[in-house]
Amino acid sequence: MNCIIIEDEIPAQKILKSFISKIPSLNLVETFKAAIEANAFLINNTADVVFLDINLPDMSGLDFIKTIKNPPAIIITTAYPEYAVSSFELDTIVDYLVKPFSFDRFLKAINKARERIETPENTLEENNEDAIFLNVDKTLHRLVLSSILYIESDRNYITIVTDTQKLSYIDSLKNWIEKLPETQFVQVHKSYIINSKFVNKISGNTIFVKANKIPIGRTYKQELLKVLGV
Repeated sequence: MNCIIIEDEIPAQKILKSFISKIPSLNLVETFKAAIEANAFLINNTADVVFLDINLPDMSGLDFIKTIKNPPAIIITTAYPEYAVSSFELDTIVDYLVKPFSFDRFLKAINKARERIETPENTLEENNEDAIFLNVDKTLHRLVLSSILYIESDRNYITIVTDTQKLSYIDSLKNWIEKLPETQFVQVHKSYIINSKFVNKISGNTIFVKANKIPIGRTYKQELLKVLGV
């Protein structure tokens, strides 16, 4: 994947270049200190991925995105987490990295960008669905509610599982029961909420959510069957 950097701080440029050099599938084409320079480049050239700072000398990164025709996959790299929500309103942004970020966090962003690039546009319907932002490990993650497979509770922590994400943080199932659509999600155990859309089968007191085996609590089974229309 060809990529460019738009970043006015030299130390931040060096970190990005170092991380990019560790990933064979990434090819750094150009580095720019200003959005205007990058805009001139993109008129006659293409890039698969853009690493974009928000605070730039001539215009903000978010304003710059709106000027690009057929924008590539964009990964925001900034020291300001407060712009995350407004950033994700732009469909072309695939991830939001808050400085300083680690190489493993950078790699996750690259994998998201690769998935976006390799996925046909007509399969990205989830971009228009209800989504929330979760602050996990000092990173804001965009979570499409309908993509949740199940939520597991373990003491004071919950783990939210999708096909592409596994997010763990301090919270309770009770809070999630109140925010999830009742017609789609159902609690099946004191420690589990499942998405009925992804149920494959029920065998005894076990429900299969795709390939995941989830126990069914005796007091929850009747409500589960009602939601499934059994």
